[in-house]
Amino acid sequence: MTALRDRVTDLGLIGRDFLTIHDYAPAEIGALLDLAVELKAAQKRGEAHALLAGRSVGMIFTKTSTRTRISFEVGIAQLGAQPLFLNANDIQLRVGETLKDTGHVLSRYLDAIMIRTFAHADVVDLAASATIPIINGLTDDHHPCQAMADALTVREHCGGLEGRKLVYSGDGNNVANSLAEVGAKTGMHVVICTPDDYRPDEAIVARARADAAQTGATIELTRDLRAAVRGADVIYTDTFTSMGQEAEHDVRLAALRAYQVNDELLALAGPQARLMHCLPAHWGEEITEAALYSPQSVIFDQAENRLHAQKAVMAALIG
Repeated sequence: MTALRDRVTDLGLIGRDFLTIHDYAPAEIGALLDLAVELKAAQKRGEAHALLAGRSVGMIFTKTSTRTRISFEVGIAQLGAQPLFLNANDIQLRVGETLKDTGHVLSRYLDAIMIRTFAHADVVDLAASATIPIINGLTDDHHPCQAMADALTVREHCGGLEGRKLVYSGDGNNVANSLAEVGAKTGMHVVICTPDDYRPDEAIVARARADAAQTGATIELTRDLRAAVRGADVIYTDTFTSMGQEAEHDVRLAALRAYQVNDELLALAGPQARLMHCLPAHWGEEITEAALYSPQSVIFDQAENRLHAQKAVMAALIG
């Protein structure tokens, strides 16, 4: 474990926040992925890696969660720290205490905070007041921990990241935004396929394209899914209706129906294509059951990699 401790120290990231992928240099993203590989291998070998023994990590949730809560809680425990689940209904946020005050107070008790919430500005505000690392577990605009797990999965199944082609189909949501950012930092070619009214955030895409100039990556937006998937290394989709958009479900389903991932689309892409989805999946909407469970699917490897990628982020930031 001494070698792992030295690796964490050498990264030089202790005390940083993890709010978006854009905030990190390409070399830093690569180093975090390398650490995730090491931590995953240690866990598979049954080797202790309690790099955060004696620490405490708070987890604030204003959105429901399966993968985020469980992967963080288990990961914190595997790193030897104490996880504290903080439902927004159970702490003072719901009765008027400001994020600024919350950040100051929790910084006196905890060594880091992971927050999963709606407005990205809330995470930025919490980070501004806290004196401990803040990790973005999901906001309406960004999903950086998911993108790290996605990059780790592509690396494992496609033999690397640089020059790989990832095609995203569906709503240009927080996942699409963070995929554009992680692609730009790692040299992937990311093609985001959506109707015009569902494109990802223009400012985030522009920023990702500027980052891509450093790595040789490309970030493309298109409506033509069938043309985009030909020869793709990865096909990726996500729910058409995110939390908080339930009233728009029928409208979204009608607008995005042509972007469903199914056996026909996989056949068009070719046998080399791997299928990814950040889950939960809605069979018959953005993906079919047959596609999700096809031999080309690496979706459950991807879900597992949330654990390993997030452990790398926590170990590197908390130290």
